[in-house]
Amino acid sequence: MKSILVVEDDEMLGAGLCYNLELEGFKTTLVQSFEEAGKKIEEKSWEMVILDVNLPDGDGFSLAKKIRLKDRTPLIFLTACDLDDDILKGFELGADDYITKPFNIKIVIKRINAVFRRTEVSRKELFICGNLEIDFEKRTATKNEKPLVLTPTEFKLLQLFCKNPGKVLTRKMLLESLWDNEGNFVDEHTLTINVSRLRSKISDDTFAYIKTIYGMGYEWTGEKDA
Repeated sequence: MKSILVVEDDEMLGAGLCYNLELEGFKTTLVQSFEEAGKKIEEKSWEMVILDVNLPDGDGFSLAKKIRLKDRTPLIFLTACDLDDDILKGFELGADDYITKPFNIKIVIKRINAVFRRTEVSRKELFICGNLEIDFEKRTATKNEKPLVLTPTEFKLLQLFCKNPGKVLTRKMLLESLWDNEGNFVDEHTLTINVSRLRSKISDDTFAYIKTIYGMGYEWTGEKDA
């Protein structure tokens, strides 16, 4: 059962939306303020957030930024404002759809299901962690939706870390894995440099990702503070 957080200050409208979503088999939670929504987002991961732009103690755009710092939860804006600039701003912040009030609940449900279908396909193709999105097949990576420029060795390291979360990868294991088909050799010094460069490209004040295990190697900590 997919969990949906509905952030809507109009209690009657929010309750009606939740009621209809639950008839469709979704599990919903309704909150009516920016503060409440922030707490719920910190408490757990949601499979979708439906977010009103105009809240009594804040705006939905600021909340969307907070959500996007945490993960790539499917996000739909729900608002009475249909100005092009606001709609564009919503999409620039990573919204998956933008629904204006008043709305037809049957159409809203269709659009919610469409977003779920799109994001499920996307998640199968992408490795998503914190503010990183990595496509191993295309050998591309983005941070906060901006492309990362990685060398082949850095990308190979990133792939090894992402596919072994929470495991200590010894320097020996990494060195053996970094041999390529042409037999090009990566020594200890080169490994240290490449890990350092990769770390500098992917980490920031929010996510560290790679933890050094002194005397052993490295560990991919994912979204946890390293």
